[in-house]
Amino acid sequence: MTEATTAPAVAEPVSTTDARVARAIDLVWREAELLDRADYVGWNELFTGDGFYVVPIDPDTDDFENTLNMVYDDARMRELRVGRMTEGYAIAAVDAARTVRTVSRFVPESVSDTEVVLRSAQVLIAYKRRRHDIWAADLTHRVRLAADGPAGDRIALKIVRLVDSEDAVPAAGFLL
Repeated sequence: MTEATTAPAVAEPVSTTDARVARAIDLVWREAELLDRADYVGWNELFTGDGFYVVPIDPDTDDFENTLNMVYDDARMRELRVGRMTEGYAIAAVDAARTVRTVSRFVPESVSDTEVVLRSAQVLIAYKRRRHDIWAADLTHRVRLAADGPAGDRIALKIVRLVDSEDAVPAAGFLL
């Protein structure tokens, strides 16, 4: 007697045209615009109170709390970082590079009526002292969707996985 075999169920991919995904993409693009305009206060306001901004060294880790990271900021640490970037006391803020980001290749990882996890690619060009630097990264954003519409959507988690995170990475006078 043979047993019937069934293939495991495969979830249908969610299109980037799904209204919830489109809202998350719009928020990521708004975030990139704020960062390129060095509006760090506005950028920080895009996060939830319990949100994290993470730039890990290990490209494969998801255990950010127990591994070494370039950045692992909760609300308090983001506020301190934004203060350093905007108050003019940090040399990195005084002589900061001008940046232009392109964020693309959006892939919805999970979607519900309250949250979208979105993966994307970012290429950032930084210009300072007649020199261009290129920063490339895979991004993950966990976006909480507000019940009252897109204006209330917030970032609960942003992970920036630099493609060269395990190499010596130059100092950045800007947020990734």
